[in-house]
Amino acid sequence: MGNYIVLAFFAGQLINYFEYTNLGTILAVSGADLLESIHLTGLPLILGFIVVSGFINLFIGSASAKWAILAPIFTPMLYNLNIAPELTLIAYRVADSSTNVISPLLNYFPMILIFAQRYDKKAGIGTIISTMLAYSMAFLLTWTILLIIWFLFSIPLGPGAGLTL
Repeated sequence: MGNYIVLAFFAGQLINYFEYTNLGTILAVSGADLLESIHLTGLPLILGFIVVSGFINLFIGSASAKWAILAPIFTPMLYNLNIAPELTLIAYRVADSSTNVISPLLNYFPMILIFAQRYDKKAGIGTIISTMLAYSMAFLLTWTILLIIWFLFSIPLGPGAGLTL
């Protein structure tokens, strides 16, 4: 719980600075303009967001802290490009859930390492990451394909929650 409190404190500070300076709004609007000018919208944009979220997941272990940092920028940015906030969250969760197990900053990573060392005394961080990398990529590919199918067939995400605006 102590880790969460520290992360929540710094995430709160970052969000407050973003609000105070309007940096989040500036980044969201400028980013949306840039993405629109290079014609990166729709499905390619969602796939790019999945890649970015998965990469960031390797450096920030807490899902809630990561979302607290990413949401104020990417939700309005993608909203300006007609991507529903619900779809932004789902794309984030696809990347986050798939790459958690290969992130050494995951809260449970030491526990996973201890369990692995029970069966292989030489197991280390590299052993866990290299072992789980194939599974992580398989999950990422499977969830991404499912999201692509969902997007191509325009299946609603829930009651009153479409994919686009």
